Amino acid sequence: MAAAPVWSVDPRTGKQREQVAVEATAQEVDAVVRAAHATRDALADRGVRAAFLRAAADRLEGAKGHLVEVADAETALGPVRLTGELARTCYQLRAFADIVGEGAFLDVVVDHPDDTATPPVPDLRRYKVPLGVVAVYSASNFPFAFSVAGGDTASALAAGCPVVVKSHPDHPALSELVASLLRSAAAEQGIERGVVGLVHGFEAGVELIKHPLVAAAGFTGSVRGGRALFDAAAARPTPIPFHGELGSLNPVLVTEAAAAERAETIGAGLAGSMTLGVGQFCVKPGLVLVPSGAAGDGLLKSLTDAVSDTDAGVLLDHRMRDNFLAGIAERAALPEVESPVTPGAGGEHTVSAGFLTVPAARLAAEGEHDLLLEECFGPVTVVARYDSEDEVKAVLTRLPGNLTATVQLSSEEAAGQGRGAEILAELTPLAGRVLVNGWPTGVAVAPAQHHGGPYPATTSTSTSVGGTAIERWLRPVAYQGAPEALLPPELRDDNPLGLPRRFNGRLER
Repeated sequence: MAAAPVWSVDPRTGKQREQVAVEATAQEVDAVVRAAHATRDALADRGVRAAFLRAAADRLEGAKGHLVEVADAETALGPVRLTGELARTCYQLRAFADIVGEGAFLDVVVDHPDDTATPPVPDLRRYKVPLGVVAVYSASNFPFAFSVAGGDTASALAAGCPVVVKSHPDHPALSELVASLLRSAAAEQGIERGVVGLVHGFEAGVELIKHPLVAAAGFTGSVRGGRALFDAAAARPTPIPFHGELGSLNPVLVTEAAAAERAETIGAGLAGSMTLGVGQFCVKPGLVLVPSGAAGDGLLKSLTDAVSDTDAGVLLDHRMRDNFLAGIAERAALPEVESPVTPGAGGEHTVSAGFLTVPAARLAAEGEHDLLLEECFGPVTVVARYDSEDEVKAVLTRLPGNLTATVQLSSEEAAGQGRGAEILAELTPLAGRVLVNGWPTGVAVAPAQHHGGPYPATTSTSTSVGGTAIERWLRPVAYQGAPEALLPPELRDDNPLGLPRRFNGRLER
């Protein structure tokens, strides 16, 4: 039986552009994983892998024009958006190179023997080591930042872990091009090109998560697909960590005082956030609690005006377009759901933005409106109109885990008057990032960033963005009573590598 071809498809027309590859067989997946596994020693030197990450960023920047052209042809996200995303990706690679060079991520701790302690403390030295080969499952909506050279790959390589990427079918040509650039950057540093493997095909993704040499996995995608892989990772003879980002509603609460103070600004800001990238951001606000009454009406007028002025757009593929249209139709048919601006088909290949409204009381208890508490991928949000704080609390208690939760406060509430602090406390259990008077779209690459949240937002407590994303691919190991001459240099008393560490209880930098 011939291997299935992998086609690059133009989402603006639905037509095939070119055959890029063929789907990998189980034997081919095995070969790619083994080739990656064989490069572990080459990544052991922190200086080498930091240089590799910087070289990768340089090569991506050097091919910027061609990369953006190919990415736009496969995703229809536009040159401006894609150029910015590529710059973000290169920044992220260099940021992890800096982290590798600093060495604090190793969490070195040295404790000398202490016979006076109860119980006595032996000689103990602890740091973190890489897990091994990491499987990365690319996302559709960020062809650079959450794909072959994205955060999972960058952080895994920074940790010293080779990577095998399962490409996303929405941008296979770009995936091949980026992988080739990463391999060339590796070769510059004397690392075998197999350090970054790439496979195509659904079955290849299943084989990858089952492979005995794969030590961990990172995933960005749907709840259904992510949960299936998560279960497969747990069902292995040797279960492995699975760091999956699956889905998020990203609720927004607008207080009555905030709506009264700046309804027009909030409405316009919401429109911009929910339609950004044709509503295909994982942190798109999908549920907005807005007060009933005149203040909330003013916000909805502003939202209506702004969304009505939004041009129709192309989704990443026609399957997503079909799912969007079906999801809108099912939600709009529910009792008391209205469509002030009806989302739907903008043309043969496009969709138009819109929003739905529903009384918050309909969401406060389990029932047929539960569908409105599920993410709908595309340019739509649900506005729930509430009559009381009790209704708000009732809706919040029913929400699943999220990547973000946002509150829009008045200036007085933000200054500490009213329920501002109480609302933050109510939102904190719901999400990994809580925003005040901002919008969740846009995830800064910064040391304090956390991109994760309670299930089903993610399957672990880790972040996939920011410096601490490296922690996912490491495990701690402690040596007890090991002679100094046998210890790795990171754990020796004289600290020959100059690493930040905790030495006999004191933090040294």
